[in-house]
Amino acid sequence: MVFYFTATGNSLYVAKQFSDTPISIPQIMRGKRRRFSDDTIGIVCPVFAGQPPKMVVKFLEESEFEAEYLYIILTYGHDESDSPEFTAQLAEKYGVFVDYIAAIKMVDNYLPVFDMEEETALEKNVEEQVKIAVQAVAERKRGVPEATKEQRKLHARVAKMNRLAPAFNNGSQIKVKEGCIGCGICAKVCPVGNFYVENGQAKRKQKTCEFCLACVQNCPQKAIGLRMADKNPKARYRNEHISLQEIIAANELQEEGEHERI
Repeated sequence: MVFYFTATGNSLYVAKQFSDTPISIPQIMRGKRRRFSDDTIGIVCPVFAGQPPKMVVKFLEESEFEAEYLYIILTYGHDESDSPEFTAQLAEKYGVFVDYIAAIKMVDNYLPVFDMEEETALEKNVEEQVKIAVQAVAERKRGVPEATKEQRKLHARVAKMNRLAPAFNNGSQIKVKEGCIGCGICAKVCPVGNFYVENGQAKRKQKTCEFCLACVQNCPQKAIGLRMADKNPKARYRNEHISLQEIIAANELQEEGEHERI
């Protein structure tokens, strides 16, 4: 049993290396099931500003896991900071005890800082990292990487920056531009269901969100952008192994009752 949260496909791609049928955390959170039992349970999710997405944190808080072996795989882009250690401690706070955590460096999708063309051109040896993690889980290795003082300080600096300037990480800077044609892709890929289409234009229900950037990265018209500087407004990213339909299946708000069958 493998659960995942994805915006641009990185974490879904990794989750699929551990299971042929990974389970979407957004879909689980829309249902009522919160108790899971299996011999091995895995959770795969991205790192946002040094920690898991808010929805994943809520998933850990509200769920009960019965497993002989529980692991977490984190995907990040630039610096993992102390995310493995932080995530393990966070999970333990909610009574979830993690046997193994690995962090895998992939394309960083944080558009205010990174140019997607430059990021995709970098060699990050993703396949080798994934291979090592898959083997470790198969062998049931245990352990959480201990963070260095520098990594903890980096996380603390980023957290302070986000407290002082929330717009860096709360999604309030996302805007719909004139190029919107009302296709509704943003509504389908948003894991928190924050978009809808009205009079042929995409609109947001709330000003803040996960800031996972699924809406911006997957908009076929590049009609969703950022109020602050976007490193390269012409370049967008989705994992080359993951289709738009897979992102939609992971995050689209399903008809009432559909998620109950997960």
